[in-house]
Amino acid sequence: MSQSVTSLPQLSAGIGFRRSSSCGGAVGCVEVAALASGNEIVVRDSKDKHPDAPALRFTTAEWDAFVTGVLAGEFSTATLTRT
Repeated sequence: MSQSVTSLPQLSAGIGFRRSSSCGGAVGCVEVAALASGNEIVVRDSKDKHPDAPALRFTTAEWDAFVTGVLAGEFSTATLTRT
C-alpha cells in the first residue's frame, strides 16, 4: 500500500468522518472518511480532532483491498506474525 500521512488542514473542509457503531462511547477508535474527489479514503485516530492531527490517506483501491482482507480473516491474530 502506498498510504501517505497528511495533516487535516491539507484536506478539504467539512469531511464527514465516521466510526464503527461497535465503538460505542469509546474514545480510542479510528474514524474514516471519503474525500470529495471520491478517489481517496482518510483514516484518523478519534482522539486527534485538532487541525494538525495526522491522518492516513489511501486510494479507494487500497482501502477496498484492506477491507477485503479483513473480511477474509487475513488480519486475525492467529495469522499475524509477531515481531
